[in-house]
Amino acid sequence: MKIVLRLFILTIVITSCKSDFEKKHKDYKLIKEEGVFVEVFDSTNVKLTRFTDNNNVYRKKLEFIYSYKHITKNNSKYYFKEDPSIDGWRDSWKFVPADSIDENTILEVKIKIEEGLKTIIQYEPDYNQTVAQYSYLTKDELPAFNSISGIIENEKNVWMHPPRDKYFRILELNPFPYIQTPFEVDNKWNWSLKIDSDWGDKRWLTWKGVIENNYTYEITDKKKINTAFGKLECYTINATATSRLGETKLTSLFNTEYGFIKLLYTNIDGSKTKLQLDKVIKNEH
Repeated sequence: MKIVLRLFILTIVITSCKSDFEKKHKDYKLIKEEGVFVEVFDSTNVKLTRFTDNNNVYRKKLEFIYSYKHITKNNSKYYFKEDPSIDGWRDSWKFVPADSIDENTILEVKIKIEEGLKTIIQYEPDYNQTVAQYSYLTKDELPAFNSISGIIENEKNVWMHPPRDKYFRILELNPFPYIQTPFEVDNKWNWSLKIDSDWGDKRWLTWKGVIENNYTYEITDKKKINTAFGKLECYTINATATSRLGETKLTSLFNTEYGFIKLLYTNIDGSKTKLQLDKVIKNEH
């Protein structure tokens, strides 16, 4: 009887030490889909919020606001703004030097977590991610344009689409923000993605046909860093993408409360893109 009691107590202690990301949930199972673990719910669960309800970081109605910079190989800093003189919506933008910003210059990216699948399910009935709206903000924090994309968060991994509109289309060739449990230094994983030539742009690189990016990730450090939210314990994830086009990189800093704090990209043309989380806002509307 004493042995049983001790085992029971030990089980409680071990379970209570698990992070929120590693706790098991009973209303879905996880499957590996193209290198990322996603939730699969019972067919009777048709709640529009089912992919958001279990999130610890990217919770519904939260807004994550990032500042960014584009840095050339000679260390010049740029932003961008829309340019209607260029044909095609996705290509209609131009770089703005950091010392020449105006009221139309995009200075921030806001990622708002939608309450559920309502905004996307009519177009993609089988969508299995947390829905997020990406807004590109000018100096007055007004959105110049918006788009919808997705984030995957569960007890096994957190994976997100980076901003990928206009200038940010360059990030399609980079590793996506991604962390996988166990959250421990030396943890490694990989995945891959096929990318069509439509993502090319003469301002960085064009190609023909479909390429395949092969990604490797590794948690290389865990330390406290200074952030807009105070000193936070963050994991450093170093990632590399390789294809027939060349190599790109991403160093990301992840905190279990605020998510991806910093994203430091090395792009296909040798330039860099830096995003930093500056604010998290609860939107009650």
